[in-house]
Order: sequence, then C-alpha cells, then structure tokens
Amino acid sequence: MKKSFVLLINLGFWLCYSVLIIILLTVYNRSTPHGADHVARVVNALKNLLLFAVIPSVVCYFLYYFLLFPRYLQQKKFFLAAIFGVLIAVGIAVSGYLLHRYLIESGRVIDMDNGGKNGRSTAISVIGVMTGIGSISGVVALFIKGFITWLDEIKLKEMLKEKNYEMEMALVKSQLDPHLLFNTINNIDALILKDAVKASNYLNKLSGIMRFILYETKTDQILLYKEVEYLEKYIALQKIRTANLNYVHFSVTGVMGNKLIAPMVFIPFIENAFKHTHNKKIENAITINIYVHDENIQLICANKFDPTTSVRQPDSGLGNELIRKRLELLYKGKHSLRVDKTNELYTINLTIPNG
Repeated sequence: MKKSFVLLINLGFWLCYSVLIIILLTVYNRSTPHGADHVARVVNALKNLLLFAVIPSVVCYFLYYFLLFPRYLQQKKFFLAAIFGVLIAVGIAVSGYLLHRYLIESGRVIDMDNGGKNGRSTAISVIGVMTGIGSISGVVALFIKGFITWLDEIKLKEMLKEKNYEMEMALVKSQLDPHLLFNTINNIDALILKDAVKASNYLNKLSGIMRFILYETKTDQILLYKEVEYLEKYIALQKIRTANLNYVHFSVTGVMGNKLIAPMVFIPFIENAFKHTHNKKIENAITINIYVHDENIQLICANKFDPTTSVRQPDSGLGNELIRKRLELLYKGKHSLRVDKTNELYTINLTIPNG
C-alpha cells in the first residue's frame, strides 16, 4: 500500500483526536467562571489533558501499532497480545502519573489529600482513567494497522494471481513450443516402424505432459511426486533426440510422501538446461538432483555448455526475471536461489520450503 495512504489514515485519526481535545477545552472554558485566575485554570486544564490523555494515547497508539500488532497479534498470539497490551497501557499510565506527581512541581490539579487512603484512592482512579484512555487509542491503532495489513494482503494476492497467470501462460507457451512438439511427434513417428511399443510409451508420456500442463497446474499447490513424474516424462522425451544413454542424470533423494510444492517451479530451470546444452554426445551433459528434506526441497541443476558458442533464443524458455518474480511471490523470504557460472558449467541451486 502507498505510504501516502497509510499516512493519511493515521493523520485522520489524530486530527479527530485533536478536534476532541479542542472541544473539551472549549466546554471547560465556557463552564469555568471568568475571573483573575481564569486563564491559569484553562492552561492548567490543557496541561492535564496533555499529560493524562494525549501523551498516554500517543505512546500506546504507536507501541500497539508498531510493536504489539506485528509481533503478537499478526502472529496469532492472542493471549500474549492481550497481556502485553494491558501491561503497556498500565505502564504508561503509571509513568505519566509519577511524572505529574513527582517531577511537575507547579500547576498541580490533582489534590493528593496530603497522602493517606484518599491520596492512594485518587492515584488509583487517575491511573485507571489513563489506562483506559491509552487502551482505547491502542485498540484503534490495532484496527487501523489490521485494516492496512488486510488491504496489503489483498493486493499481494491479486499480484500473485496475476503473476501466476502470466507464468502459466508463459509455461504453456514454452512447454507446448511447436518445435519441441513437432520434433517429438516426428521422433515418435520414426519409432513406430522400429519399435511400436516404445513409440506408444513415448506418446503416452507426451499425452501426460500436455494433460499435466493444462489441468494439473490450476491449483496453488500440488503433490511433489506429481511434479517429479512430470519432470521424468519431460526428460524422457528430451532423451529421444540422442542416442547417448548417459546424456542426462536425474535423481531424487529423500521421501516425497505428501509434501507439497507450487506447480512447475523446477521445470523452467530444467528446460533452460536442455535449451542451452548443445553437445548431446558428452557424458552427463545435464545433471538434475532433487533433495527432499523434512523442512525444505532442494533442486540442483547443472548443464555443460560451449563457452565459444553464443546462441540467443529470445522467444524460448522463461526469462530469469519472470522466474525470480514468481519465486519471490510464492516463497517471499523463505527460499534461496544461487546461480553459478564457470567456463563450461552453469549451475542453479534452488531451495524452497515444503508446502
């Protein structure tokens, strides 16, 4: 949300609060008999309002806004939020009362009744009123902060939906690239006469890839094993184009179980590895390893390339900027992406949280 809008909401509250203070002073001014000490009484009333109403409200407001809400209420620690909310309000009230009682020597309006029970009773009453005033301002701050956070979350969800849609369209365009599709069909066609069973197997893999892209990726999360199955089919189709059995090394380490992942998070990196590996005769030209841990899932994808060859493919694959944006929207602050490039090896190391 724009800072100007947030500032406007907060200023609106304090403008209303200031109007209330002015109204109280006006009422007090009109109800006080005019005399020699009239001005002194009004000034004294203003001091009391500032000390007993304005200062506790301001301090409670900002402590609730910047501390209590993000650290406890937003984290759904409701009991701790209530406890610390009361402690903040009471602590500020006691501090304000002590400031007035012991540090301000002139212009007192609270009569301590020379100490004793009456003085203690008055002190408790004043502290109670100050606590109530501070708490009300703090609760208003929580509502304002909650409203702003809610609007930010709506905006973030809309942005995520838009970026995911953009990503889906780019992925569909990329994965259903006519060149890849036609080449795969031609390769399968060539296999029909040589090995009909193998050709049928590859045709089923191609059908599975298209079904996965068009239907399985509509949800926010899918089971990890489905994503891995898709990768296996994609890699198998890519290997049709070479007789080198060791062209690609693919492995999964760990138990996938019911672990979840955003759909098609890994495929852009794997696809780019195939697009930029031109020599299909070398051993382990592409190495893809997925490590499944309890808390996170890691992909390490490395491909060998010829540094003397510079082939630009502006319309193939997904741009790194789009990939990074999607990761940032899906796993903001919870993922890591490291890219290493040497003379002949390009490696990406991606770690995302489970679910």
